[in-house]
This record gives sequence, C-alpha cells and structure tokens, in this order.
Amino acid sequence: MNRERERFVVHLPVIAVDLAAALRFARSVTRAVSFLADVDRAETTVSHEDAQGVRHRVFCDRLLDGGRRCPQPARHLGGCGPSPAAARH
Repeated sequence: MNRERERFVVHLPVIAVDLAAALRFARSVTRAVSFLADVDRAETTVSHEDAQGVRHRVFCDRLLDGGRRCPQPARHLGGCGPSPAAARH
C-alpha cells in the first residue's frame, strides 16, 4: 500500500528558566536529530505551555540559494548562511 505522507508536530514539553533557555534547548535537540531526513528543522518553534498558540521560531526562516534555509538562530545579526562557529569547524 503506497500512502501519501502527512505532516505532524511532535510536542515535547521541557522545563527551562526562561524563553531564551528553551530556545537554546530546542536548537540543541533539533540539531541532535537533524540526521533524520523527515525532521523539518526550519519549522521548529517554542511556546509557553499555557500559550501554545504563540510560537517563537528557533531558526532563521530565510531561504538561501539551493532551496536550503539559513541555519542560524532566529533574529540573528548579520547576513544569513552558516554560523561563524560552524564555518570554523
């Protein structure tokens, strides 16, 4: 049986001291599972548990050449592309 695949959102509640810490945690988790082809890293968001309709983007959503998304954090300074830390490695 050849079924068309659907998109889902997996909610993973975590405890953090503030939104910035939750965003850092989400970046780490997303990068850790980015080897999985079905993870849409660019669409990762964080919300407060009691305000799940208000989502904060984790990664920059700008489209780069070749159809890839900017891998830097949302609202980063400077131009889009690989982060300076990633370029050094």
